[in-house]
Amino acid sequence: MPFDVIPAIDVSGGRLARLDAGRVVPVDTFDGDPLVAAEVFIGQGARRLQFVDLDLAFSGRPENLRTLSLLAVMDARIQASGGVATEEHVAALSSAGAERVVLGSATLAERALVERVVSRFGERIVVAVEESGGHIRPRGRPDIDLPLDETLAWLAGTEAARYLHVAVDRVGALTGPDTEGVARLAFIAKRPVIASGGIASAADVTVVASLGPYLQGVILGRTLFEGGLTVREAARAAARSDL
Repeated sequence: MPFDVIPAIDVSGGRLARLDAGRVVPVDTFDGDPLVAAEVFIGQGARRLQFVDLDLAFSGRPENLRTLSLLAVMDARIQASGGVATEEHVAALSSAGAERVVLGSATLAERALVERVVSRFGERIVVAVEESGGHIRPRGRPDIDLPLDETLAWLAGTEAARYLHVAVDRVGALTGPDTEGVARLAFIAKRPVIASGGIASAADVTVVASLGPYLQGVILGRTLFEGGLTVREAARAAARSDL
């Protein structure tokens, strides 16, 4: 499988946004237009985009389906996320054009739900594993704190097709990837894993891509929007891991 460099496009109220200390704040880059951002990233070679519905994460309702549907007709496949917690969320995002949907890690506290969603939607589902301090700690859900190894062992026995590892403490921090956490998940699950959180440079991308055949992508957010890296540079860095 090719290694994917996946730009994250976070949206609130149909406009680019980001989380800052738990608050949604607007992003002025690309004039705040998610479609313009997508055009630039696709022009740099992105084959897939991570669409993050920040309103869904806070309200529990997918409120940016129109924006998702407009992105979905562009020349890239969409992986949709934003605290996805129900079968209805998955169905709504899929119907709006998402090829894949990231099932939020808060659902890992409800094993029957996860197994049902994975069974129903199959390859469409990416299971998020938000890791912090050796535990699974979903952002925005301080009531959920799951044992990491036990939960990963259970997940490995499910039909989940792929995973998104989120280094919670590194998201937006540009401090480098959690290579230990990503490699652990890949070793236990033995399924494709996408890394997210802290990835800031071409060297970071090379390191992640070199962790083994199950590492099949990185999510890039802040570094793309602030000019620290381009999709094309990241793709070249991933290719260097094969040399």
